Amino acid sequence: MRFLERVWSGASLRGAVLGVLGLAAATSVDAQRRGGYSRYFGSADDMYQPPAFHGNVPYDGRFTFARIRYKGFEHFSQEGPGWSHDYPDAEENFTKILRDVTAIRPFVEQGPMVGSVLIELSDSTLFRYPVSYMSEPGGWHPTDKDIASLRSYFLKGGFMIFDDFREDFRTADFTNLKYEIGRALPGAKWVQLTGDEPIFDSFFKIDLKQAVNRLSAYGGNLPSYWGIYQDNDPKKRLIMIANVDNDIGESWEYSAMGFVPIASSNELYKLGINYVIYALTH
Repeated sequence: MRFLERVWSGASLRGAVLGVLGLAAATSVDAQRRGGYSRYFGSADDMYQPPAFHGNVPYDGRFTFARIRYKGFEHFSQEGPGWSHDYPDAEENFTKILRDVTAIRPFVEQGPMVGSVLIELSDSTLFRYPVSYMSEPGGWHPTDKDIASLRSYFLKGGFMIFDDFREDFRTADFTNLKYEIGRALPGAKWVQLTGDEPIFDSFFKIDLKQAVNRLSAYGGNLPSYWGIYQDNDPKKRLIMIANVDNDIGESWEYSAMGFVPIASSNELYKLGINYVIYALTH
């Protein structure tokens, strides 16, 4: 209860969030500091090493944003394969916002290490991080060992955010995600969320019409949000959420550069904060 009191003590800041979000992001890092994009394309068995990665900060009990990394080079861009898109600016900007508008005191920066830790599903340290994030799950093809670890992670209370992917006539990213989650949780049912669920009101009241990354239109598709409930029971907790046709990480990354619409950027920061608060309190 003491932890929950500390978390919710930040609720008084709700009314001032618009100014705080913009100011905190504007004073964030610049992307140039972590330049040096790799043009290397490797095999499906290779693990990409982002130039900005300087090791994982030692675990000390603080909330730490955990980004899931996986082998392969699908969805490769100047930022690397899909799982590394928007790294590390997205999580550095987001954790600063999380620190400033809630009473959570997350890891933000220590020396050259910023924003997050990079974790493979088969790494036993995954279980130190109750909230994890995966970008571009359409390029994710886990091993049986990964799947077994992921199953344990969900059953032990872990919550995962899937982001930056689409499903249309050109791509089958959501289809791939459904297949791989089906390996980990046979019989689990995806449910399209309406916006009225507790996760969208766990700290801020989210306006999903505003929670759209205006930088990536995804062919004009409106975002939809899908989740899986523990035991397929809507009265129990969500154990994962998928931002289909949306990319909240990209909005976090570029929000400090001055050309992201403020309204949508703020709403996507709020959405991420709600995900974290929901996961830590359910």
